[in-house]
Amino acid sequence: MKNRMISVFILALVSCGAPKDEQTVSITEIQAPVTHVVIEEVDAVTAATRNDTQPIFNGILVIPPQRHATITLFMDGVVKNTTLLSGTFVKKGDLMAVLENPEYITLQQAYIESCAQEAFLEAEYRRQEMLFGGEAASQKTFQQSKAEYLSMKSRREAAAAQLSLLGFDPARTLADGIVPHLDLRSPIDGYVANVQINIGKYIPAGSAVCDIIDKNKTMIKLTIYEKDIEKIKTGDKMEFRVNGMGTRVFDATVISLGQMVDVVSRSLEVYASVNSMDAQFRPGMYVNAHIVKD
Repeated sequence: MKNRMISVFILALVSCGAPKDEQTVSITEIQAPVTHVVIEEVDAVTAATRNDTQPIFNGILVIPPQRHATITLFMDGVVKNTTLLSGTFVKKGDLMAVLENPEYITLQQAYIESCAQEAFLEAEYRRQEMLFGGEAASQKTFQQSKAEYLSMKSRREAAAAQLSLLGFDPARTLADGIVPHLDLRSPIDGYVANVQINIGKYIPAGSAVCDIIDKNKTMIKLTIYEKDIEKIKTGDKMEFRVNGMGTRVFDATVISLGQMVDVVSRSLEVYASVNSMDAQFRPGMYVNAHIVKD
């Protein structure tokens, strides 16, 4: 009987302890996933807040219009010779190509002849003016002389303007005579790009010969969406990275905000001047930038 009572007592202790163990395991299994979910939600909120305060803007490197020159012909011409090669550096005034066209000769001839005629007609006009003042010439003769002089003067000025547009110096043409070719020279310092000519090629009027780009004034053009407009303003400092240049970081300053939102993409353009230039910069390279808060 004594042994039987001891066995019953042991079984009672075991049965009483079992529910506590099961409850402990059950609580652990329920609480652990809840704690994990709460942490994930906190991290997500923190990341969203960080991204909301410092959005990343995408864009490209560009050259401002003032430092990008497209060489265009005002009159047809055939390329006699050229030194143009994409990627080469030229200075303002450097000879890039020599063009030929009989019309160049005709225009210079017209200018020289109009200068000579103008000088003759001006002298005649002054003479008739004196005679008319002394009542020794009729008013009709005086008026006709004046009209001929002014007509020739306007013809000479028009010919001079045409020569200047082509690249000829009217004063030099008058002093040195007719030059049978046109020297094409660079209007700015920069690198040659988009070369469209070769020796013997006929270039029609209005066609582009090449581009000259000055990379010393490189800018970045960014695309921002209307939801981020209030987060950026003129004068903001930015840091940006360039695709293909590793983890290097460059500085820029916002100088212009677009005033029209694209109706399709709901975005606008923002321009920033680059403060830290690099020789590896090329127009069209992709960049990503963010605003630097003080």
